Amino acid sequence: MQDAQRYDPVARLLHWLTVLLIVLQFSIAWTMPEIHRGVEPTGLIGWHLSVGVAILAVVLVRIGWRVTHSEPAAPTSLSPVLQAISRITHFALYGLLVALPFLGWANASARGWAVMLFGTIPLPQLVAKGSALGQQMGDVHQTAALVLLASIALHVLGAMYHLLVVKDRTVQRML
Repeated sequence: MQDAQRYDPVARLLHWLTVLLIVLQFSIAWTMPEIHRGVEPTGLIGWHLSVGVAILAVVLVRIGWRVTHSEPAAPTSLSPVLQAISRITHFALYGLLVALPFLGWANASARGWAVMLFGTIPLPQLVAKGSALGQQMGDVHQTAALVLLASIALHVLGAMYHLLVVKDRTVQRML
């Protein structure tokens, strides 16, 4: 495939790094202990916080890259409805990948936990310790994570549709 039809190497790297971090994050989330009052952010909970910050950092760089660099032309073989679904799904993915870390960060702040950038640089508290709003953000975080999972499933189904049904090489643009 010609390079003009593919995403540039940085965009592809950021995409696949995001995928790797999301797989890691969901693996940690499903295996970490439940978070109750008085639980400390150690072990898998600490890793969950760190990976969340890494996801936020990578996604913000990715958004900046996408805004400042053109993307390859999208295939025109799709109906307007499928094109709209694709745009909405991508918007949801980016939105959730930014919102989820902030929701978790607010919840961690309400618990009095330190959130660290790459495990070394402390980030500011988003809400005061004990904040009711910050505590509620934990529930929103869990629900939003399930919406993210559904959006990822839709994204993967769309990629499989392009690869196996339409056969328009859309998937190859990101490989």
